[in-house]
Amino acid sequence: MIHATRPGLVLGFHGCEEKVRDALVTGSIKMSPSSKPYDWLGSGCYFWENNYERAYDYACNPPGNKVIRSPAVLGAVIDLKFCLDLLDTTCLRLLYDSYKTLSEAAAQSGRMLPVNKYATGSRDLLLRNLDCAVIENLHADREMKSLLPYDSVRSVFVEGDELYPNAGFRDKNHIQICIRNPNCIKGYFNPVREVQWPHAFLLKDNNADYIQQI
Repeated sequence: MIHATRPGLVLGFHGCEEKVRDALVTGSIKMSPSSKPYDWLGSGCYFWENNYERAYDYACNPPGNKVIRSPAVLGAVIDLKFCLDLLDTTCLRLLYDSYKTLSEAAAQSGRMLPVNKYATGSRDLLLRNLDCAVIENLHADREMKSLLPYDSVRSVFVEGDELYPNAGFRDKNHIQICIRNPNCIKGYFNPVREVQWPHAFLLKDNNADYIQQI
């Protein structure tokens, strides 16, 4: 596990209400972790990795009966630290071992394992009860063995329709980050819109700076 610490910082984006974003940026509230039984990567604070557009689409089209009246995107600077990265072979093997342990325990107790399910009107497994249980079982097992806990969980998800006929890409492919240790989040920001570059220059008028497009 010597390579499980991810070097450097990444940008994460989270779709939410505008007032929630503003309160987080100013520090008047703290981000609350999600702990739903169908969370894709277990309990924690969720971000789309380097994907502002997907976060904004989520805010505009929230799942289920959730309503976001003023869609906005929260930006975050994130240090993944000790990461359960499910793009890494070692982490995938650990996750499979967790599944086997959970499956054997369920069989011995006569209980059924949770099941990943399709949401109404979707061809994607949006309700990831099994995956969530397997990941949480891995965390619990590490805690029981007094092993170093994971600060974050990261995975790629192949989602949506084919980008073009017979494509190996889907139009909603993304990387998602679940932050377990709040110290991974180094700061929040309000993302700014891109300006035209190099076709922009700085003008000064009455001691104020303006960006003017050519």
